[in-house]
Amino acid sequence: MADYVLAHPFKVAMMTIDEFAQECQVSIATANRFARALGLLGYAQFRAELARGFEENLKPVERLRLERGKAASAADIFAASIYEDQRNSELTRMSLSAEQCERAVQAVLDAKRVFIIGFGSSGFLAGLLQRGLSLHCAMVESLAGPGGVSHAARELSRIGSDDLVIAIAFPRYLADTITLVRAAKSKGVAVLAITDKPSSPLAPLADICLYAHSQRQLLSNSETAVLGMIEALSAAVAHKSSHSVTAAALLTESVMPWLIHGERKND
Repeated sequence: MADYVLAHPFKVAMMTIDEFAQECQVSIATANRFARALGLLGYAQFRAELARGFEENLKPVERLRLERGKAASAADIFAASIYEDQRNSELTRMSLSAEQCERAVQAVLDAKRVFIIGFGSSGFLAGLLQRGLSLHCAMVESLAGPGGVSHAARELSRIGSDDLVIAIAFPRYLADTITLVRAAKSKGVAVLAITDKPSSPLAPLADICLYAHSQRQLLSNSETAVLGMIEALSAAVAHKSSHSVTAAALLTESVMPWLIHGERKND
């Protein structure tokens, strides 16, 4: 049993006593005796001790385990999920800092170049942020490319103090994002963080923080809430940019040949 725990500590931290006993092919009583042999009161305390340090990663698993035990139709889950996103959006709106919003928009417009850091699901969001800002900035690059973190590190090696790094990190926070932000800070580059709360490991490294509430019951994070903040930032930049109307007109003109105009008639 000890060998199994040492080989799979994270997996065991998610197991009930029944699951642990079955996996080790022992009785539930033996699983409890194993915990007591370690000087603990029982399996519950053993599991709690094992989970230390894994708390943030285990939260979505525990929420999913709890929710799966409740009776619900597919429509109920749809409705609950949409309600969660509405609630996150409202909490985000109510907690906006006017000062941080102004600083974020001005930092984007003042930057010579904007580099966006985000991996995992945040990599997809980084691409959407690049799309939203590209009309109003001289150069915007998402570093969540096929080259992964090594490509991002390579690109960041050429940043300067007049550039801006926008970092996106939400639970579960990826160490690569934090490492690259530290590297950018060591070069004196301003960092704008889009994250979930002041206790995020990204927050103390950032010069400007935009917080999006993102908690979900059945998932580790709400990408919808983060996307709302990204679109809000893009909209605010467009509003303040002196050439946004011209840029929008040029974009419309360039994509016009690929758009459908009115109803097509049969030949």
